[in-house]
Amino acid sequence: MDPRPATVVVDDEPTAADLDAVAALLDRAPKGSFRIVVRHAGDGSPVVIRNHPLLADGTPMPTRYWLLGEPERTMVSRLESRGGVHRVEDEVGMAAIAAAHDRYAAERDADLPPGWTGPRPSAGVGGTRRGVKCLHAHYAWWLAGGDDPVGAWVADRLAAGDGDRVPPTS
Repeated sequence: MDPRPATVVVDDEPTAADLDAVAALLDRAPKGSFRIVVRHAGDGSPVVIRNHPLLADGTPMPTRYWLLGEPERTMVSRLESRGGVHRVEDEVGMAAIAAAHDRYAAERDADLPPGWTGPRPSAGVGGTRRGVKCLHAHYAWWLAGGDDPVGAWVADRLAAGDGDRVPPTS
């Protein structure tokens, strides 16, 4: 069974309604340009945005994929608060995580302007150099179609109920 929620992968320029929805979900206006890359299948609301690797002033933006949809964001927060970061590092393994960081960085860097010589985003998923800092960024990339074993692990754990308000008992 595919543990992905009822979402649709897209590549949409944000509409005015999307800009309002993203600002409401972030509780602030977005700082840079982005595209909507995952939407809820039912109502079309944004779930994941893909940020441009640079802000308008050239400042690097390390977080390429941003999970902002609900209830996904809250469920992943619960998983994190229950020790998910340490569990995933143990269960997936640091070598597989490092390879995912490399794939993520290569994808992000390929979207830099041709000939860009200014500051560049560094490291991998969510700007992490080693291990896992944030399950949200990994899950966002996985939902958008990224080859991320951490995101797949998160999806499996959410499907098992680990992100529910009251987790299942063992």
